[in-house]
Amino acid sequence: MPRDYYEVLGLERGASEAEVKRSFRNLARELHPDVNRHDPAAEEKFKEAAEAYEVLSDPERRQTYDTFGQEGLRSGGWAPRSSGFGSIEDIFQAFFGGAAGDVFGFGRSGPADGGDIAAAVEISLEEVLTGTEREVTFDAVGVCEHCSGNGAEPGTPIRTCERCGGAGQLRQVTRTAFGQMVRAVVCDACAGDGKIAETPCAECGGRGRRAGSKRWEVDVPAGIESGQRVRIAGAGHAGEPGGRPGDLYVEVRVSPDERFERDGDDLVTVVDLPATAAMLGTTIEVETIEGSRRVEVSPGAQPGSATVLRGLGLPRLNGGRRGDQRLLFNVIVPSRLSEEQRELAGRLDETIEPGNLEPDHGGGFFARVRRALG
Repeated sequence: MPRDYYEVLGLERGASEAEVKRSFRNLARELHPDVNRHDPAAEEKFKEAAEAYEVLSDPERRQTYDTFGQEGLRSGGWAPRSSGFGSIEDIFQAFFGGAAGDVFGFGRSGPADGGDIAAAVEISLEEVLTGTEREVTFDAVGVCEHCSGNGAEPGTPIRTCERCGGAGQLRQVTRTAFGQMVRAVVCDACAGDGKIAETPCAECGGRGRRAGSKRWEVDVPAGIESGQRVRIAGAGHAGEPGGRPGDLYVEVRVSPDERFERDGDDLVTVVDLPATAAMLGTTIEVETIEGSRRVEVSPGAQPGSATVLRGLGLPRLNGGRRGDQRLLFNVIVPSRLSEEQRELAGRLDETIEPGNLEPDHGGGFFARVRRALG
């Protein structure tokens, strides 16, 4: 059950409208993720505070709540606006008329960080076993080498921006229902750098960044699964001067291997076994990820039964023991028999006794298949 709205905002029931606003504003600052990174539940707490503020700041809803509680609000068809927003910034926009960084002066000001980049590589199952390296080539915005990112033609002076005094920001003060709000915006003269080149760089036009092709050697760890990503911090687009570079995310795709079916760290191989070999037992040669291996099949192997080759699967992504390889037997009944074969099969059938058909206590066929697959 949701908490009492007065308790959420830390108020007594007789709190004034000004106290409601002040309490919500203080909570909004306190719970914003940019200043409250230690609490992963801060966003949900903020939404709870926004819902409480919606009710207690509206005289009609507050009276209904004071008289009938939350059930009275629901009966009247009220639904909180805060529950329909996708992020905490959406709520700030609705309640304060701007983003949190604009309202409180944090989070959004300063040079823009660089964007992230996505790339993809394909590896084989054998490379999952050992780990590998792949070179990826991608387009990225990087620091201009001609001016080393300062935006000025080499050898020419750079002066402090007169408009912002070198701060890179301009502050605007506006009045709202919550009182005076200080809004920090990027300086339009120096684009947030705080400095202006007297002679802009001829290669990048004074921006300090240029688009181009980039190569990166990516270490793909052993045990990785198809669809997982490797993050290379700082290898993305360059940010504005003073901003952080973005990251490179490389999605790893593992090529299908017709010899194996991957099941986590285990590998599953389906082995076709003639019915006679299943009855009598045999020695077979199977493919493992490290080459072929001879395996003994005990007499009486059943359809769907399995043999486990310990430690011949794939390694765990974060280290530890390897998985196993499971050989799943597909017992094949011979067809298109010759007269001689039919005669021999008939003679065998005449000798089969009930004891030969007793279950092997391994469960039914589907139970054996489920166990073999994991």
